Amino acid sequence: MTEQNGAHRTAAATGAARGGGTATEAGTATGAEAGTATGAGAEAGTSTGAEAGTATGTATEAGTHTAAGIGARTVPAAEGGPFRGGWADTRRAVPPLAGAPYAAKRRSALSERFPGERVVIPSGGLKARSNDFDYPFRPHSAFVHLTAELGTRAVPDSVLVFEPTGTGHAVTLFTRPRSPRDGGPRGTEFHSDRRYGEFWTGRRRTLAETSDELGVEAAGRDGLERALRGGVPTRVLRGVDARVDAAVPPRPRADAELETFLSESRLVKDVWETEQLRSAVEWTVAGFHDVAGELRHAARLARGERWIEGTFNRRARLGGYGLGFETIAAAGAHACVLHWTRNDGPVRDGDLLLLDAGVEADSFHTADVTRTLPVGGRFTDVQRRVYDLVHAAQSAGIAALRPGARFGDFHDAAMRVIAEGLDAWGLRPYGATAATAEADLYRRYTVCGSGHMLGLDCHDCAGARREAYGDGVLEPGHVLTVEPGLYFQPDDLTVPEELRGIGVRIEDDFLVTADGAECLSAGLPRGADEVEAWLAALR
Repeated sequence: MTEQNGAHRTAAATGAARGGGTATEAGTATGAEAGTATGAGAEAGTSTGAEAGTATGTATEAGTHTAAGIGARTVPAAEGGPFRGGWADTRRAVPPLAGAPYAAKRRSALSERFPGERVVIPSGGLKARSNDFDYPFRPHSAFVHLTAELGTRAVPDSVLVFEPTGTGHAVTLFTRPRSPRDGGPRGTEFHSDRRYGEFWTGRRRTLAETSDELGVEAAGRDGLERALRGGVPTRVLRGVDARVDAAVPPRPRADAELETFLSESRLVKDVWETEQLRSAVEWTVAGFHDVAGELRHAARLARGERWIEGTFNRRARLGGYGLGFETIAAAGAHACVLHWTRNDGPVRDGDLLLLDAGVEADSFHTADVTRTLPVGGRFTDVQRRVYDLVHAAQSAGIAALRPGARFGDFHDAAMRVIAEGLDAWGLRPYGATAATAEADLYRRYTVCGSGHMLGLDCHDCAGARREAYGDGVLEPGHVLTVEPGLYFQPDDLTVPEELRGIGVRIEDDFLVTADGAECLSAGLPRGADEVEAWLAALR
């Protein structure tokens, strides 16, 4: 995906009036995640009804909830009847997650970097899509990097706290425990809370299971407020959890240094991360094969782009947690829109289809691959001319990937080929040499960079310093994309009419090795002849 150079919702559910509020979307509720209340927790060390702060609710969980019906966050609470008692013990022994030992090393590195200071890393929370429906939860990438949490297990509103000790840090994960069912301020969460109740959303881990899987001490979120007290110098990953931001006074310079460290610590991937990225790319390649086999059918539909999108998305859900970013299925002139995600147009025989997509693994690592395919199976002469130039530019960029090379070298190599080709077509009258100058970075026909780091974020490590990333040098373990493109807008009068509305991008994912770079997405054809042969074999 091309890189753009350029408050979590706090409405509460029953028993969780975040930020100290007392009203839910459907009426009054009890307890406050930012409050002080008392009650019995269903799991040792868990809920007191006041998860963090100084506010109280206006009704008990087993009490009244006004207007709590269809479309509300909560449903009327039972007066102790059908949900009290009679439940089996489902606690279980679980092994550590495969990524846990690697996450432990990352936590140690953070501890060494900030001795004597408390460090707070929130996961983030749910975001409303519409009324009482949320988007699928996706924790912040820094939180994932330090825990190796998986998509199928991640719990919203978790917070990782590094508490300084004499020899380093004690690390505790404050998270939401199992939904209690047997009384207390949160006693009916199981069935009455549409947002967090396990009757509605599925079983969560116990705190013990969380600790066993992730290799960190786990505690209920009701202890978070106490953990953030005291005069200990504290750094916070800001803008992720509004409750945490409000609880800890900002230290702008210190917090910015933390964010930079968290981003730069992800530049070089370890063995486990590399395995996750390989898996994400393999599933992405499979998704592209699925799409290639559906081109003819898509061409018969009024919204063929949607069929292409759905075809790839099905593979993403089958092989991973989902999509690393919204799928770009851009047919015809839509390919000239860098991030075309409306995907509401037709896919016509004779047009090109630009597909930019990536599967996000269960570990949240994502692939990012682009192919531009002739819908009818063969390029026209003009389409091939543009495609061949972009392919040559990508090949030049790939050849520049090696340890010790400047990160920008592959971009310059690709742009030099693009500029020479445009000059030969009479579209660069001022010459090819200027094409790589900084002042000419944003050109009329190719307005973005030629690649970016890849990992937990599609555009990974965006908070890194320029000297560590853009002006840095490549190292073994870096994973990045190479993705030059040409985009001739349909209304651009500076190009011949035959070129207008043609957009081509070719993107692959690479792992920098000790002696060069490995193409992780080599399972897909790149050259025009190879693409045509591939499509012909699928017909």
